[in-house]
Amino acid sequence: MKVPFLDIKAQYSSIKEEVNLAVLNILENTSFILGSSVKNFENEFAAAHNINYCYGLSNGTAGNHLVLWALGIKPGDEVIIPANTFIATAWGATLCGATPVFVDCTPDTYNIDPSKIEAAISSKTKAIVAVHLYGQPADLDSLKVIADKHNLFLVEDAAQAHFAEYKGKKIGGIGIASSFSFYPGKNLGAYGEAGAAATNDPQLAAKFKMIREHGASDKYYHKVYGHNYRMEGIQGAVLGVKLKYLQEWTEKRRNAAKKYFELLKDIKSIQLPIEADYSKHVYHLFVINVKAGKRDELQRFLDKNEISTGLHYPVPLHLQECFAHLDYKKGDMPCSENISENGLSLPIYPEISDNQLQYVSEIIHQYFK
Repeated sequence: MKVPFLDIKAQYSSIKEEVNLAVLNILENTSFILGSSVKNFENEFAAAHNINYCYGLSNGTAGNHLVLWALGIKPGDEVIIPANTFIATAWGATLCGATPVFVDCTPDTYNIDPSKIEAAISSKTKAIVAVHLYGQPADLDSLKVIADKHNLFLVEDAAQAHFAEYKGKKIGGIGIASSFSFYPGKNLGAYGEAGAAATNDPQLAAKFKMIREHGASDKYYHKVYGHNYRMEGIQGAVLGVKLKYLQEWTEKRRNAAKKYFELLKDIKSIQLPIEADYSKHVYHLFVINVKAGKRDELQRFLDKNEISTGLHYPVPLHLQECFAHLDYKKGDMPCSENISENGLSLPIYPEISDNQLQYVSEIIHQYFK
């Protein structure tokens, strides 16, 4: 049996007529940049997350940058970033000319460890970026206490966590602002590049809108430095269709995760992910921690049996070559290094079948016999 890591084609097949009609409508009305499809999606996405303002962007990395730029992050500033995340989180700071200061993750959720943050704060620190990694919210209350104590912005990187909940509340509107990614493989994915920035602050929202459109308050009248970070109309149309199904797809992901827990719970050689008591995990990724240095061998065994897996992420940010000038070294972030060396992402998506989940689990059991 073949089990892909992700099956975007299967999802498209289930909504093909709606998507085709939505895209054809854009081709006919020629609203290729922004337009009503993007505006409608922005409103619906904001409402679904109980956030007042949302702006569609060209991609999630643009969102990371735009949010920090709108907050006034500048050269000489420092921004607290998890060491265990995708590098786009750090680009938000570096594109503002600021320095990312990396903090280790917890050994169970793999999100940023609040107990490690204060030691990383200096007089130059201006913000903390909380990444809801793999689809699980970070410990936002603990982070907010630290941010408030030190007069720092708390920003949410929700690229992997659409519809995730923290203590019963949708993520994205708890910090001062948030960024989202709609990369095709995300829980809510475009058919190309797309992202968003969201906030409940009207003044910040006005900055988002201007920065997204070359810093313009009106066409050809530029009030601030900006970028071309606008969402394409076709992506807004596709996302508008898919948003209607996201709750259903989220529950299917959670059910798939539940089956993995049941099928893999007896294997002592792996550490399964946890769902924190404050969290509703949306399982963008299902990452197991393979003990005794067996991760790569297990991955090869799964691949041999036609099961695709992923590594998220094989090198933590503090050890990436591009940040060598920051003088971090191996051993500085032990939990992040552990999951980078031993973490293995198993296939999980709404369309994965019970038979596929059973097969993946059986092959893992075979390996550890």
